[in-house]
Amino acid sequence: MSLLAKWLRPRSDPRDAVRPLWHRVVEIAREKEWYRDCGVADTVAGRFDAITLILALVLIRMEREEALIEPSARLTELFVEDMDGQLRQGGIGDLMVGKHIGRLMSSLGGRLGAYRAALDEGEEATIAAVERNVTLREGGDPALVARRARAFAAGLALVPGHRVLAAEIGQ
Repeated sequence: MSLLAKWLRPRSDPRDAVRPLWHRVVEIAREKEWYRDCGVADTVAGRFDAITLILALVLIRMEREEALIEPSARLTELFVEDMDGQLRQGGIGDLMVGKHIGRLMSSLGGRLGAYRAALDEGEEATIAAVERNVTLREGGDPALVARRARAFAAGLALVPGHRVLAAEIGQ
């Protein structure tokens, strides 16, 4: 193979291995039950909150297994890439995208900490974390969101690491 062919050959993206998992996170966050039954607001803010809730629960599961630490960083990169695209599609200009991404990452980091602690502390703490971090429609019940999130996290804890990476979660 010539040197030029090597340079022009498409390189594999290390995030490709976790792309199906990212798509599954978004699918789970878009399940009707979150919105219809639990009362998450079906708005841009509510959908973002649902995605960060599910993503945080998946990342918390991944951080508990050494082999999943590096893939969890790739999963977070896909979150950033997706949010970057959503912001640009929403009309945010190049000069402001970085600032918005910084805020979104800060929000994800805060939620990771809140949900990690809440899962360890119990249902009441999870309800409080949901009240602070999830946009609900009028009449939405943070306890329903918290129960569903805790059930998802409990199920996820039982899934072997290789199945998490294969996006075989939430079934």
